[in-house]
Amino acid sequence: MHDSPIERHRHRLLVVAPDPDLLESLVTPLGLAGYGVAATGTGAEALAMNRAQRFDLIIVDDTVPDVEDLGSRLRLTPEDRPPILCLTTCDQLDRLVPELGSRVEDYVTKPCRITELLARTQVLLRDHAPSRRVGPLCHGDLLLDDAVCRAWRGERPLDLTAAEYRLLRYLLINAGQVLTKEQLAWQVWGESRDANAIERLVSRLRQKVDAGGPAMIQTRRGFGYSL
Repeated sequence: MHDSPIERHRHRLLVVAPDPDLLESLVTPLGLAGYGVAATGTGAEALAMNRAQRFDLIIVDDTVPDVEDLGSRLRLTPEDRPPILCLTTCDQLDRLVPELGSRVEDYVTKPCRITELLARTQVLLRDHAPSRRVGPLCHGDLLLDDAVCRAWRGERPLDLTAAEYRLLRYLLINAGQVLTKEQLAWQVWGESRDANAIERLVSRLRQKVDAGGPAMIQTRRGFGYSL
């Protein structure tokens, strides 16, 4: 079993996969993206871990040997369990969905792209959060509305690229927290990038957000960035 300190993280994920290489390929980018991640190779241990501490999302690989038992037990308490994101091949969908139950919220086909995994993880966490945020994200006079994929600073609309929008959204969700360049790169591009790449992107975003007003995007030298 692999664990990272998850108490300090905004969201806690449980990854269930029997292949150590696959497990590591999932845990590492999810951790770098800022999630608290615990991992195991069996459904039985996943159930025990989920009883011991509440997770916000369970990511399950379809090759888990006791996946049927995991599914049947999770169906017994559907109101209490977190959403499930399945990793499967296209030809296994008919088998997997009945095993994990009618409330499988989403799936990613293998071999999965990390960008897709991160995007679907983010959507499931947003849509199933107990205190789900209704309406736009706000911080001071900075506003971002996912419904129309637009952002404003006061009354001034911000003309953002897709990468700038993803960066600003992640900063808003974690307002007040210092985020590393590595975390931001995984959220924006779904992969690690040279530090200069995120510095250039932050610089472009800062020019648009902070133009004509007090600076909101702060640099913590040696650590990262925050709102």
